[in-house]
Amino acid sequence: MSKKRVYAALELADGEVRLAVMEVYEGRANVLRIERAPAAGLSGTTITDEASVVASIRQALTAAQAALGYRIERVVLLVPSVNVKDSSQKIRVGIEDGTKTVRLFHIQQGLTRAQQLRRDDDAVFVNANRIQYEVNGETSSKLPLSEQCEEFVMDVDLLYADKDTVYAYARAVEQANLEILDLVLDSYAAAQETAALAQSSERPVIQVQLEANHTLLTYFQDGRLRSSFDLDKGYMGFMEPLRKKYRLGREVTFRLLQNCFSTDMQDSSVIIYIEQKEDQRVEITAGELAKTVVPRIREWIAGINEACAPIVNRGKVKYIVTGKGSNIPVLKELEPAFNAPARVYVETSVGARDGAFVSLLGSVYALMDINRIRHDDRISVNNNELEASIDQINARSHHGDGGFTRKMKSVVLTDEG
Repeated sequence: MSKKRVYAALELADGEVRLAVMEVYEGRANVLRIERAPAAGLSGTTITDEASVVASIRQALTAAQAALGYRIERVVLLVPSVNVKDSSQKIRVGIEDGTKTVRLFHIQQGLTRAQQLRRDDDAVFVNANRIQYEVNGETSSKLPLSEQCEEFVMDVDLLYADKDTVYAYARAVEQANLEILDLVLDSYAAAQETAALAQSSERPVIQVQLEANHTLLTYFQDGRLRSSFDLDKGYMGFMEPLRKKYRLGREVTFRLLQNCFSTDMQDSSVIIYIEQKEDQRVEITAGELAKTVVPRIREWIAGINEACAPIVNRGKVKYIVTGKGSNIPVLKELEPAFNAPARVYVETSVGARDGAFVSLLGSVYALMDINRIRHDDRISVNNNELEASIDQINARSHHGDGGFTRKMKSVVLTDEG
């Protein structure tokens, strides 16, 4: 089997299908390809037209495969954080084979037992939240392999999400002829990439995922997801008066938001957008844009402050802002308006420098974590075709054709930048 571990992550969010293909090497994920496709059959987190969503998945899949040169057969599926519940179980695992040595299958047995203990007709298991091990009186999150003991305790915290939502997403992916490698909550995956999970071990973190029509607030503490709350306000609301006045489309709206880069623009008469419609000429100045957007962003932040006040009042908390809306430049300037220290997360991964891809990138780290227990060797792509592609790149590079550089340029550099 090839040493290259290639994984694909799929997310249905913000009215589109997002697909990321990544190569994992020495614990780091390198982006090979990003694809997006409009999904008219998706309204918020609800699939309203399965056939349309399936077609969108296939569109993104076909484009990625054409660029990469091999088939994608399995994906890590991002699940929306709808009605999230957690279940914590302490599982005692006995070493009954006489060796008094912890082996991987003992840990696998403990995890399986934890998953079987909770029964809820409305929720379905998605991914592990946190797993800790108590061996000989000492607690650690590291796998206690080869430790000497007669029994050990696994403190297993598992995450569950809305059953109907998860099943609808999984069915759409399977209808697109894809297998599901694993499920990961979008908020949990994002926290892997933004480091909200790791940082919450020292100080509670509220992760703010700003999307078109909603904002997901997720509270992390002690290295685990504690709760999620959805606000029905997103970045499209920042432009509502101008959208109605000039009948602006979704894509134009977001591009204009990206042009609102300072609160000092409100007196500017510089025209930043012109469009000639049949019955109307549209001219929008930087000042008109700022006067519309900035107050509404302040109102949005005030709503978050109010919703999170009970948590903030308990002690030191910080905010991390991410999601597609984190690409709006003026948010950085408005960080002090939050009622606790706030930081707009900037994605820096080459080929995926966009807040919309944060959950996709983090999902692979979540998969790698659980695979240390599952020891699952499956990857997302057809292995024979992957090896053939690698051999082809190596052959071109060996003959001085610059094959590797040329291949990377064709794969990594997308129209989205």
